[in-house]
Amino acid sequence: MEKPNAIGWFDLYVDDLDRAVKFYESVFEQKLEPIVDPTGETQMMSFPANMKAYGASGALVKSNHARPGIGGTLVYFSVEDCAVQESRVIAAKGTIVRPKFSIGESGWVTLCMDTEGNLFGLNSMN
Repeated sequence: MEKPNAIGWFDLYVDDLDRAVKFYESVFEQKLEPIVDPTGETQMMSFPANMKAYGASGALVKSNHARPGIGGTLVYFSVEDCAVQESRVIAAKGTIVRPKFSIGESGWVTLCMDTEGNLFGLNSMN
């Protein structure tokens, strides 16, 4: 049996779920979908996912068990050209922490902050 990739799912913690959904839907021009939490303890909105495709999907999560903020884990979203989504971050009331820069053979990265204070990356080969 082949070993799975290191990341199978991610949660981005938020204070204001509606505001965070609006931000990510604006930046990526994709609808997020509600997920039912079987514990009833959190509110979740999922990024589009194809569980058979390479990579991982995840959700925005409002929970009393964790808070948004900088530090520890950094999620990179795979995009066609990170300059495109970078241009949408400001319009969606986010912040560009470091504009698009080369990471050599691994392509390009932009570092951004969402409306909740979460640092995230955009990664592309263009």
